Amino acid sequence: MPSSQIGGSSAALELADIHARMQLQPVLSQVQPITPQEFQDRVNKAARLMREQGIAALLLPAGSSLYYFTGLRWYPSERLTAAILTPDAQVVFVTPAFEESKLRETLGEQAAIRLWQEEENPALLVSQWLKDLGCDRGPLAIDESTPFFVADALRQALPEQPLINGVVITAECRMHKSAQEIALMQTAKSITLDVQRRAARILREGITSTEVSDFIDSAHRAYGAGPSTFCIVSFGALTAIPHGPDGVQTLREGDNVLIDTGCKVQHYHSDITRSYVFGQPSARQRNIWNLEKEAQEAAFHAAQLGVACEAVDAAARRVLAAAGMSPDYALPGLPHRTGHGIGLDIHEWTYLVRGNTRPLAAGMCFSNEPMICIEGEFGVRLEDHFYMTEQGPRWFTGPSVAVDQPF
Repeated sequence: MPSSQIGGSSAALELADIHARMQLQPVLSQVQPITPQEFQDRVNKAARLMREQGIAALLLPAGSSLYYFTGLRWYPSERLTAAILTPDAQVVFVTPAFEESKLRETLGEQAAIRLWQEEENPALLVSQWLKDLGCDRGPLAIDESTPFFVADALRQALPEQPLINGVVITAECRMHKSAQEIALMQTAKSITLDVQRRAARILREGITSTEVSDFIDSAHRAYGAGPSTFCIVSFGALTAIPHGPDGVQTLREGDNVLIDTGCKVQHYHSDITRSYVFGQPSARQRNIWNLEKEAQEAAFHAAQLGVACEAVDAAARRVLAAAGMSPDYALPGLPHRTGHGIGLDIHEWTYLVRGNTRPLAAGMCFSNEPMICIEGEFGVRLEDHFYMTEQGPRWFTGPSVAVDQPF
């Protein structure tokens, strides 16, 4: 196996090379954030969907959807900070009075902000503010990630106004990415793919999974993408555990290696998995890797405009079933869905899974990762992401070529 692919370098040399590249051509220097006009376009679309569905308002507590529509990043806590979106595209923010100055750092003096004091029940005030906005007739949609204590307080404060899942608005907006969102994810994924490539080069017999994950975190930081949002490093038989084992592992000659990691650029995620063998692959390892590659390719080619999301999952499973593996979720085989949506959340609507009949449409972005798990032996997951264009699917990152040519 070529030393440029796996092994033959050191963490220090790889990090030094990243720093040198960043001095010559900073990767993030050309990144453009989401514009105020795009945030307004998102609000306008949500307002249109509310009018079409007869929804009185949309409430967005702290979380990804709050940022998606307003640009406000806020930490979830027991104190309600949220935005109310109305069918006429107004945005009204709700926050504790002592937080007003902090909100205005992001939102500016022109933002409409309603304040509540510590001894007040913010849900009761929200009910009054909805009346003031003319949004008290018809259901109130709340973001699906809303904490129960918030939803329960609103239910008690609004006995005559039904609460519904806001996913009918939020997911419909968020699953269709704009060109700028795709560009941000492209940058994040390109960074992570290079970090994956460099991680393979530092491998040596005896290296620990912790050493590898520490290097990956440092490499993401060196690129300016902040810490790794997550990192799974598995060796040997433990690569059959989809989300990785607990504890520290040590790499040995002939081990399967599975590394799954990502970062964020302007809040948008990457998420890439590479599987290969440290040393010379056995015939068994090569055959299973090739089967995984075939399943990933089948899923990609099945992803055409207008096709149901579940058809992509089915295409991967047909490949595995033809090789004698389970057509369902039993092992050996694929124990989870073939892919997930990605954006501001690493897993978000919509999903490439059996039962999802939503048709694929331009702007949708997905992981493609039909993992093969063989308990007690090893697992192989090749995860790249693609986005839907008017001409069909397009890869963010080029898939692995072979078990001994993973990059």
